[in-house]
Order: sequence, then C-alpha cells, then structure tokens
Amino acid sequence: MDFDGTVTQQDVGEEVFRKFAEEEKVNIIINDLLNDRISSRECWIKLCSAVPSVNINEFDDFIVSIPLDPTFVKFKDYCKNENYELYILSDGFDYYIDKIFEKNRINYLTVYSNHLEIVDGKLIPSFPYYDEASFSSANCKRNHIINHSSEEDFTVFIGDGNSDKDSIEYCDFIFAKDDLLKFCEKERVTYFPFKNFDDVIKKLDELKGKKRLKKRLRAQLKRQQAYTTE
Repeated sequence: MDFDGTVTQQDVGEEVFRKFAEEEKVNIIINDLLNDRISSRECWIKLCSAVPSVNINEFDDFIVSIPLDPTFVKFKDYCKNENYELYILSDGFDYYIDKIFEKNRINYLTVYSNHLEIVDGKLIPSFPYYDEASFSSANCKRNHIINHSSEEDFTVFIGDGNSDKDSIEYCDFIFAKDDLLKFCEKERVTYFPFKNFDDVIKKLDELKGKKRLKKRLRAQLKRQQAYTTE
C-alpha cells in the first residue's frame, strides 16, 4: 500500500515542499511530473534542490503535524489479525514516514521508501530501490510486489496517486481514490473505490467470504512474466 495521501490524510512530500520551497518552482516541477516530462526520481532531486535550507526542528514539527487517516491503525490491526502481509510501498521518504509513525506509536511495519538526509540544512535524497524501468516511482513498487508474492498469492494494492500507476498492473485487487482512481477509469482498470480503511476492510471481508476468488488475468500474466525474468 501507498503512504502519502493513503496512510496520511495529506500528501506529506508535496506539503513539505510547498512549505519549505518557493511554491512557483514546486508547481512547475510537479506539473512536469504529472505530465510525464520528468521521472519521479528527477522530480525528487529537483524538489530537494529547490529548498534553500531548513531548520531541523521546524522541519520535524511540520512533518508530525500531518495526521494519519484515523482508520489506519484499525486496518493495520485487522491485517495482523487476519494474517495478511502488509507492506508500505512509498515513493516518499523514510525521514518523514519514520517521524510520523514514531509520533503515532506505530512500529513493526515493513516500509520500503526513498531515503532522505538533512546535511547542514540541505535535503539530500537517495534512492536505494530505484529501477530505471520504473518512471513513475523512484522506489520501484513493482519490484517489491514481485519479491513479496508468489503465483499462489492474491495481491492487493491500496493507493491514491501518480506513483502507483505502474504497480497496480501486478495486483489482483486494487483500492483506488483521487488521481489513481482517475487513472483506473481512464485505462479501464478494475478497481474498488475507497474513502478510508473502513471501506477497505468491508470489501476485503466480502472477498474473503466468496467461495472462489479469481485472480485478475492481466495482473497474473504480468507477474508470471516478471517471475520468469527475475
């Protein structure tokens, strides 16, 4: 599942750069990303460069002011009780994910994201899970899905944005809102709309109650192709 705008009520990365960088520059960079003129990796590098300098205390205080979706903790516990493997696949940064989870006393979750350090007030990004084949996410979500699933598994993705476009091709059940929902509509990808995690829990319980679940053929073929090339 995604983090920014999914686990949290706002897109943390976007809010951070709108707060600490010149908004006009941020708008141009994000617009280039959304129109596929630059990759996600290029976008993050440009955004970090656009921030002149930050005070760490002010930076951290702003980050932890952004609230979680109030139904997320319930969903996390639901997955644990149902023995569903839950992974956070974020195209954002570990720096703010860790701060937000720490504030909300959330631990023991597996998180894959980009890396951010602050050195002398400068934001220094790095991308440990970068794959040049993944244009829309500097953290290649597709690779994590493949690495943590088998042909027997049903895969579920929950997300809201641009960085989720590639990864949903490999998932059987997709929960989408906002920009991801619009993308699914445009590309005729089957999805379940959701507003919060109560909606997700309700639908997963419905699916669990079915006698026979079918994998999404397109996703199944994509995964099989990926397994054979790994």
